[in-house]
Amino acid sequence: MNFKKILYTTLFAAGCLSASAQTTQTVETFNHHWFIQAQGGAQYTLGEVSFDKLISPNVQIAGGYQFTPVWGLRLSVNGWQSKGGSKTTLGRKYWKWNYVSPTVDATIDLTNLLGGYKKRLVSVGVLAGLGANIGWGNDEANRLVTTGTLGTPVGSDVTYLRYLWDGTKVRFTGRAGVTVDFHVSKRVDLGLEANANILSDRYNSKKAENPDWYFNALAGIKVRLGKVTKTVTKEDPCGQTIVEKIVEKPVEKIVEKVVYKDKEVARETIRRDIFFDIRGSVISDTEMSKVDDIVAYMKKYPTAKVTVTSYADKGTGNAKLNRMYSERRAKTTTDILIKKGIDASRIITSAKGDTEQPFQENDKNRVSICIAE
Repeated sequence: MNFKKILYTTLFAAGCLSASAQTTQTVETFNHHWFIQAQGGAQYTLGEVSFDKLISPNVQIAGGYQFTPVWGLRLSVNGWQSKGGSKTTLGRKYWKWNYVSPTVDATIDLTNLLGGYKKRLVSVGVLAGLGANIGWGNDEANRLVTTGTLGTPVGSDVTYLRYLWDGTKVRFTGRAGVTVDFHVSKRVDLGLEANANILSDRYNSKKAENPDWYFNALAGIKVRLGKVTKTVTKEDPCGQTIVEKIVEKPVEKIVEKVVYKDKEVARETIRRDIFFDIRGSVISDTEMSKVDDIVAYMKKYPTAKVTVTSYADKGTGNAKLNRMYSERRAKTTTDILIKKGIDASRIITSAKGDTEQPFQENDKNRVSICIAE
């Protein structure tokens, strides 16, 4: 057997073990989990009298499950008091009643959807849900009618208590809202929420020929339960990228010393796969060493060019978003190469979105593949 082949094989195996110990790292990423919320604030029940006369207290408690960094479900129970009012011949009349409204809400974290999952101070989201409104205690409106103290409508206020109700009434309600969360720690958020709720025209006892609405403005705390993050290994020991590091550089040195000693060295092709977090386009410190390999190669060979081809994994998002993610990764990689001294004319850039998947493992397709030659 060829002695040199045995020697190179032995050196390669030892180098592979050493390199894997240096480049393999563990990082924290999202883990699905439960959460609870408690909020308090105010409600405005839409009506035809002064805004401040229709403000009432409001509270909400909720529990839910965060399935991904982007979306979750929660069961919220909102309630306390709503108010109504009318302009009549006997002056402005007001009444109030109590309610509780259990609602199932779907939540979407827009910040993670557009910017990828990472540690940040503030997140903005939206929600939409369906539920029931259970109302009771409409005694004040009933007394206005039975005692004759309501009067009759005047001016443009053509509404009247033609949908007067008593006892307990259950009505369907729809909800949409927006949230802003301030991340105090891994488990605790302080947040703001504004939501709009639509019900049938019979909610405030007045006939208006259009749905009734109330709006809630809430502030509170959110606590995550269980294992919020998990630790994952970003690279496999002695994987593809590590093999490239071990094999290519000795080959370059052999060619330089033996074949092209007195003129420009015959160059070998070098490939580096720069991996990104889910929906991410920021190159981590570990992956930055691969960019430095490309930069060193390009400076060693002034006529070489590098092709940067970026991808997104098909298992996340949709084709439009994945196209955007791959374009961001391509731009980030190209910008850093230029910043490190590589002329833009020597860089060929393309973004494939999720139309091509260079790796069988889904998560590895969040990548910019750089080939210099």
